[in-house]
Amino acid sequence: MPVPPRRSGLDEGLTIMVREWLIQAGAPAAGARQTNVVWNARMRTTAGTAQPRTSRIELNPALLGLGEAEVHRTLRHEAAHLLAHWRAGRRRILTHGAEWRQACVDLGIPGEPATHTLPFPRRRMAPKYFYQCPACRLTVRRVRRITRATACLRCCRAHSGGHFDSRFQFHRIPPPAAGTAMPPAE
Repeated sequence: MPVPPRRSGLDEGLTIMVREWLIQAGAPAAGARQTNVVWNARMRTTAGTAQPRTSRIELNPALLGLGEAEVHRTLRHEAAHLLAHWRAGRRRILTHGAEWRQACVDLGIPGEPATHTLPFPRRRMAPKYFYQCPACRLTVRRVRRITRATACLRCCRAHSGGHFDSRFQFHRIPPPAAGTAMPPAE
């Protein structure tokens, strides 16, 4: 199927295609039928995104210049995110974890890398927020503020069987002074 010339908005052809892929891979029919594919002209550095809550896949229009195969590969990559989340149900999963890798296999892209190497410009943002585990003193840097209770995975695995434990909840710390060495980061 040729790549359509659309550069923004809903792409009905790709929507139908991804719905078929998802159903063939064993996705819940209700979720697959709600899936939509849109071109997002605001995207600059990412090839695509998947939003499991809305069953929406957004693609960067710059993919059109890279050929039909790249559009389809990116579409399968993003569809794998939807499939992995539907299979996991309410359980939280890693973005590119085992569930996603299995979904990639089921969608015909085994060994798919987590990130692309496409010729899109990279934008590096400086972290504004710094957090520290009260137990092991692990320091994490974030561009965005942590908005929900988040704990040190290393400590939770070591002392709580991998379950959330508020004893290891990250606490915000002031940014380091200019020119000082940062403690070990995540």
